[in-house]
Amino acid sequence: MLSFSETIFMPSQINLRTHNCSLSGKSFWQIPSNLGCSKSHNGSFLIAKNDSFLANSLEFQSNEEGKARFRWVKIGSDISEDQKQAISKLPPKMSNRCKALMKQIICYQPEKGSLSDLLAMWVKSMKPKRADWLHVLKELSRLEHPLYLELAGLALLEESFEACEHDYTKIIHSYAKQNKLQEAENTLFAMKRKGFLGDQVTLTALVHMYSKAGNLQLAEDTFEEMKLLGVPLDRRSYGSMVMAYVRAGMLNQGESLLKEMEAEEIYAGREVYKALLRAYSMNGDSKGAQRVFDAIQLAGTIPDAKVCALLINAYLMAGQSSEACIVFQNLRRSGLQPNDKCVSLVLAVYEKDNKLNKALDFLIDLERDGYLLGKDASEILVKWFRRLGVVEEIELVLRDYALKTAQ
Repeated sequence: MLSFSETIFMPSQINLRTHNCSLSGKSFWQIPSNLGCSKSHNGSFLIAKNDSFLANSLEFQSNEEGKARFRWVKIGSDISEDQKQAISKLPPKMSNRCKALMKQIICYQPEKGSLSDLLAMWVKSMKPKRADWLHVLKELSRLEHPLYLELAGLALLEESFEACEHDYTKIIHSYAKQNKLQEAENTLFAMKRKGFLGDQVTLTALVHMYSKAGNLQLAEDTFEEMKLLGVPLDRRSYGSMVMAYVRAGMLNQGESLLKEMEAEEIYAGREVYKALLRAYSMNGDSKGAQRVFDAIQLAGTIPDAKVCALLINAYLMAGQSSEACIVFQNLRRSGLQPNDKCVSLVLAVYEKDNKLNKALDFLIDLERDGYLLGKDASEILVKWFRRLGVVEEIELVLRDYALKTAQ
């Protein structure tokens, strides 16, 4: 569980009903807590019009008949063992103000009322500061409490929390990671209403979110907004936009953006290049696959066996057998150990061209270097020999081969 300093969330539904207060016509971002609390002669906080309860025994009753009331009752001995354990582990240095809320949250039951009402009562009675909010949120995170995320979001609505642009950015980033588009957009709208325009982290998170969701138009709009605002573009923002084009099947646009990055001496992550290469490979576009393969090396990344397999597959699908075999040979010359996928693809090339002798020479050569035949390559051989009507013979050969390699 992340600490509050790392991430903040906002719930999608918030109950902002407060004591004796109409919400009609008000923005939900502007509604403050309003419970009408007063102070007794001994310093205890009381709910107005009910002087028989102390701060740890507060009771809220809606003026509207038929509405459920919210009770803040004293935590006694009738709580569960887990709740007792959680309360006993609260930091000794935690203020009584924070402990009062923590106890209520640990023992919270939805039927007693909404969490927003509970917080409203705490705000009015205890007058917390930002440090108090952060202390409570940090402790809820430590306990991995299920109400942590909801309370973190409600904190943004309270003036005493003193939410800053960074807080909103963290929320948007967190929603983006969870692919919660609507919640992220609502938070962005609320942030802009507060006068915050959004920084690189915020807008990049949105581009990444729209990209993963397959919403190319919104990804492009946000990316262009970053350019118009003069927000620095880094490998993550560029990479997210390239991935948006890959997911949309617009591979040429994605490749053009990679070239734009290279002109700025910014290089995308390995996974971005690999995604574009895979897309070209699956399409059988050997020229596009080769360009991306070359770009990977220009970016200072040494291709591994998985990347080489994608290029071999591109040539195989394009019907360019010789080029596919050359890629495999170059792989071995570079000192890389071929994986099962690479070997199976080369066998598929030989099968397609009906070159059985070359396939057998190829396997013998690999065996000399200590290569063990894998599952994919074995399946290619079995299918090939079944088609030739010599399945029993090949199964015997493979069985003997397996025994030798096991020894």
